[in-house]
Amino acid sequence: MTIDVHLEAQYNARAAVPEHVEIQADWQRRSERLRATRDCKLDLAYGDGERHKLDLFTADASNGPLQMFLHGGYWQRGDRRANHFVAEGLCAHGVNVAMVGYDLCPSVTLDDIVAQTRAALAWLWRNADALGFDAGRIQVCGHSAGGHLAAMLMATHWPGQGADLPVDAIHSGLAISGLYQLEPLRHTSLNEALAMDAETATRNSPASLPGTGSAPFTAAVGGLESAEFHRQAATLAERWRDRSGAVDILNVPGTNHFTILEQLARQGVLLERALALLEQQ
Repeated sequence: MTIDVHLEAQYNARAAVPEHVEIQADWQRRSERLRATRDCKLDLAYGDGERHKLDLFTADASNGPLQMFLHGGYWQRGDRRANHFVAEGLCAHGVNVAMVGYDLCPSVTLDDIVAQTRAALAWLWRNADALGFDAGRIQVCGHSAGGHLAAMLMATHWPGQGADLPVDAIHSGLAISGLYQLEPLRHTSLNEALAMDAETATRNSPASLPGTGSAPFTAAVGGLESAEFHRQAATLAERWRDRSGAVDILNVPGTNHFTILEQLARQGVLLERALALLEQQ
């Protein structure tokens, strides 16, 4: 495999933020603290695999909306538990949060991961009454690779996943520092674990899929992120410009690939956007 040096640097988010180790250690500490202080149901199984589980953080209000959150890690690293801290601000504003786990490459393929996250959303929709949230207000959200997965869910025809699932199973979407056109990643070291060929990259690229549906969607990107992350968001907005639901790009000044999550976890522009999206009819 030939590595494109320019693309390698553009997509190496950890190298661009040397303090990422300290940032992620803080995420872990805050996630542990939230688990100890906020009502939550851990390790709910949506499938048969060890990682096919989710953790539900419940808001105080009954029958409130739900945000389904998907962690990052380029589909080969990361864990839902390290991202629990993100639920703090949402729960304080009456939004339930489901942190979803999934298998990682190279143990599985990217196709498998997309299928798993679809299964997780279907499970949540079917169990909304039992879990105490509004099935009509499910928002998908994800960071980095999770942003890609959130966009793939937005591009899914849900009745094709189950006859009981409505076309509008998703109310709204928020992708943070997401990846929507995967061909460039085939030319980086990331593809050693992903093992994508051109066809795999295309069918798993939201920007290559029809922008169907009417659910509003925001693609957020940090102002300090690389040009490729900004191009990714612009490409998705351009490709999906004809869909009936609005696609907005939200530039978050002064944030990098990691610090941008603070804008969702605490009172910031991403929390404000998530809440505003959920208010739309």
